[in-house]
Amino acid sequence: MESSDVELDLQRSVHAVLRELSAQAPALQKHQGMWRWSLHKKVERDPGKSPALVRILLRELEKAEREDVRHVIIPLLHTLMYVLTKATGITEELYRRTYAFCMKSLTLPAPYCTVALDCAIRLKTEKAVPGTLYQRLIIAEQNLRSELYPYQERVFLFVDPELISPSVCSALLLEIEAAQVQQTPEACMRHVVSHALQAALGEACHTGALQRKLQASPRRALERYFHAVVTAVEQMASEPSPSREGHLRTLEEIYRSLLGPAVASRGRCSGDPVPDRPPSTPLPSPHITFRLWTDEEQLWKELVFFLKPQSQLHLSADLDALDLQGFLPDRELARVSMLSTDSGIERDLPPGAQELPAPSSPEMEHTVLQRKGGIKKRVWLPDILMPSSWDGPPGLHRRTGRPSGDGELLPGVSRLHTARVLVLGDDRMLGRLARAYHILRKREMQMFCLTPRLSLQLYYIPVLTPEKPTSSRHLELGELAAFLGRADPWYESTINTLCPAIHKLAEMPPSLDTSQTVDPFILDVITYYVRMGTQPIYFQIYTVKIFFSDLSQDPAEDIFLTELKVKIQDSKFPKDCSSPRKRGVAEGPGAELSLCYQKALLSHRTREVTVSLRATGLVLKALPANDTEVARPTHCPPTVASLTDHMCLRVSLTEVVKSSNLAGRSFSMVTNTFRTASIRIQSQDQRLLTLLLDKDHRRTFRDVVRFEVAPCPEPCSGAQKSKALWLSSQQQKEMERTKAELKPLQMPINTFSGIVQ
Repeated sequence: MESSDVELDLQRSVHAVLRELSAQAPALQKHQGMWRWSLHKKVERDPGKSPALVRILLRELEKAEREDVRHVIIPLLHTLMYVLTKATGITEELYRRTYAFCMKSLTLPAPYCTVALDCAIRLKTEKAVPGTLYQRLIIAEQNLRSELYPYQERVFLFVDPELISPSVCSALLLEIEAAQVQQTPEACMRHVVSHALQAALGEACHTGALQRKLQASPRRALERYFHAVVTAVEQMASEPSPSREGHLRTLEEIYRSLLGPAVASRGRCSGDPVPDRPPSTPLPSPHITFRLWTDEEQLWKELVFFLKPQSQLHLSADLDALDLQGFLPDRELARVSMLSTDSGIERDLPPGAQELPAPSSPEMEHTVLQRKGGIKKRVWLPDILMPSSWDGPPGLHRRTGRPSGDGELLPGVSRLHTARVLVLGDDRMLGRLARAYHILRKREMQMFCLTPRLSLQLYYIPVLTPEKPTSSRHLELGELAAFLGRADPWYESTINTLCPAIHKLAEMPPSLDTSQTVDPFILDVITYYVRMGTQPIYFQIYTVKIFFSDLSQDPAEDIFLTELKVKIQDSKFPKDCSSPRKRGVAEGPGAELSLCYQKALLSHRTREVTVSLRATGLVLKALPANDTEVARPTHCPPTVASLTDHMCLRVSLTEVVKSSNLAGRSFSMVTNTFRTASIRIQSQDQRLLTLLLDKDHRRTFRDVVRFEVAPCPEPCSGAQKSKALWLSSQQQKEMERTKAELKPLQMPINTFSGIVQ
């Protein structure tokens, strides 16, 4: 195919992706999201098309900037960076133009400037040392050992067997296992060496002979070449003003030692046919750990086991004392030390002493062994050790565009591990993830062993029941996925479209012909998501305290992420604990409820409202209802949209309105909606309530008489709890006031863009 035909074909594919973004297509539309995958597959099968695709994407980006078509900038940037990570032979002029565009985009509002900064950081390194991004990605994802780049990543794929059918679980597991059979450590090391030499030497590298030589090399020799290439690339990337000539000479020496001086200087072995296209160096999918989620403690255990092989390496003294398997008692969080009043450098001399006693004298012995009287002081772990979020590690591994400076929480300890937790399912699975995340944060406040060394990233792929997309149950269970699609159009186009594809894959019979190469579409999209989805959207977690009709039963506490539904039971209070029924209240449908809530105002002032009414049920939703209610970041000034952010509950209440006419009394239903930050609801007559959390029938509470809902605060550390015992009453009141103002706990879910305004 001629160059003009190649560019025309790629141009058509890029325009198809852009048309898909611009069209107001319904969610989960058939074949949506396939254009991006097929575009990357074209370059993967023929790496020689990469420079042409980079030029086309750059032209479209510059056109979008001129015409102020911002909604295509982030998808085009992600597509461009994904191509540049795998490509070789990109000219310096293309790198320069791409970097200039990213720097110019820093003047745009968030999230465009955030994504552009992330791309600019990576481009600066790749421009100086081509092949660095590919090498670091393979080392981290495949857990290859390297002292110069010690970062490790792992993808944990969790599915709930009660929510996902066995056929879907089997199909996903088979696709993951089939892809990872070919991704042995030896194969990945060969990919790193081959890609680095191709990126540095360009056309002077005989790719076919190089790959054959690497294939025939034993494990010991392959490791030697791998470490030599990694050392050359990382040392070059760490220099402030790298010298391309010196780097090229180093890689040429490695290339000659591999192929021999004669073959390397000749370029191509005699008798070798001239290939139509150079053999490609694949970019393997990351190491994925597939797990069926059956235990709430499973997430904690998986993260601990991920860190445990390296638990005794590169740790400071403070972390060596931590136990990964259990909890530290509160008393161990504070230690007693002696606060000396001397300098600690010179011996304390008696007042008026002018000269030291003789070394053998009793005075000298007394001076050496005894210090001045100190006071006992209780030392608390500093508050800085109780982080509020799990951001990515800094430096070489930082790929999110966030400012560095928080990656080293303790001296000598940095976040070398990244756990990418990916859950499949619907809103019920996200409710389980929120509970596991809350348990994890509570444990970290007591132990603090994962946070200093682990970056936790959360991802979500909706897999709904195979019903008609227009069915009410189908839409009800996919509310959070629909919100993510409205907030991030690239998530809608790339991830929300996986649902029908996953069910279609599960229905297909397994292929008996193992010699046939099949493109793993689902695995490719998952890989693209966990690599490029670096911008989180934070969701408020709400806590609910539940009181039951049985006074001997202790109140229960739980959390929810998306929804709390309240239904009126047919049963009533027992006679011994029934509440007094109001006189004059006519018997009718529903129950008499007392509501006390904090009304959400534009001014963010506190206004408490108390009301009594009869209702047949109510629903508390934590997600905005439509496109006009997409949340703004917390740093934005208060506007009308601020009422519908993640810190606001939307309460829909079905009220019973009584009316009297000639035919007698009648009742009508009216739906009232209001927004609140917290709410308390109590049944005033003999009706009991049933609570359903996050649409999950396994999280149902019956025989409820009262419940309270509020934003879930960040868990307090054990040190802070123990500290209250040593404070005065005034200090305890101040501490309680500070605790009431704690930052609420929010769970991040990664998308490609974050919230696009």
